[in-house]
Amino acid sequence: MNPGRLPVASELFRQWQSARGNRDEPASRPFSRDWEQLLDAAGIVSAVDRNDAERDVRALEQDRWLHIKPVRHRPHLIQRLTIPLEQEARWREAFGFVPPSDTEARRLLEFPWVPQLEFVRSARLQVPFGDLQALHAFLGAHPDPLPLVPIKERSLQIFGDEKRLDALLGSTLFREERLDLQRDLGCEIIGEPLAWKRGPTGAVGRPVIVIENAATWHSYCRWNRDRARFSAVVYGGGNRFADGVRYLTDLFEELDGSRRVLYFGDLDPPGLQIPQRASRSAEALGLPFVEPHLWSYRQLLRLGQGRETAWTGDPGTPEECAWLGELADPVLQLLAAGKRVAQEHLGWEYLQTQTHDR
Repeated sequence: MNPGRLPVASELFRQWQSARGNRDEPASRPFSRDWEQLLDAAGIVSAVDRNDAERDVRALEQDRWLHIKPVRHRPHLIQRLTIPLEQEARWREAFGFVPPSDTEARRLLEFPWVPQLEFVRSARLQVPFGDLQALHAFLGAHPDPLPLVPIKERSLQIFGDEKRLDALLGSTLFREERLDLQRDLGCEIIGEPLAWKRGPTGAVGRPVIVIENAATWHSYCRWNRDRARFSAVVYGGGNRFADGVRYLTDLFEELDGSRRVLYFGDLDPPGLQIPQRASRSAEALGLPFVEPHLWSYRQLLRLGQGRETAWTGDPGTPEECAWLGELADPVLQLLAAGKRVAQEHLGWEYLQTQTHDR
């Protein structure tokens, strides 16, 4: 298996290279990265892409490219990835990264690049020459304007590999003032459609609520069927909601009009970051701001007291917690203590006893 063709491995290598620089001398400690942060940096947010990424890194571990550290007491979940010291040379070779020779430097300088790729003459790139040639050929044969298509369709057209563009997104090719997906390649990242369940007749015109995880979504659908609190209960699917927020437009058409969008997820940094990323995307699309469902978060804080689990990633920031309004301070204290609360604590057995959400 070649990690150079895998988006998550490409991002891991990019971060490794950034940390190691161009030094040839051996390092004293292995390089490792938090799994969730790596996925976020690689732009891997949809459920399908996350499953592909997990499958890919487990295959890489089988072939000894890297080591996976599982979440404590939950061995089916990934916490960190580590590149063993003895495998670093292998990673360099897989990504074709060697100190450029005089011959390679001349190739980059003398090749007749299309205008969009002129920057490669002076940029320090970690991209194989063959990929640059493929981009050059495509750009030269397809003058502006290009129709906007999904990134995987364009990647297949350029490289014969539907995942190659995803892998290159973390490279220096796509830094500011270099290549741009939409402007230069006419493509965009497409999120998965949102699964949702319409509320009962009595909930017409009420807000919609987005639930991060599947179990809690199921319980909220049952609760809403009886209590008619939401015009729809949407399954956010973790990180995929940030990319799929555009599909709220379709949901509003089915519901006969726009309305407030509430969110309820885990009390941990990713659980706070997801709705805020989605909210920024929604604002750019002219959709409503994504608001916290404070009643749910309030109950979760109370029910999770004394039942928190450890959080080993980066702690949440005051800016992230501020999204929770009146609950910002207690949640910031929770995260600062290295703890998190899973939203599943607020389950069906509790919900069925609640007659209102205020």
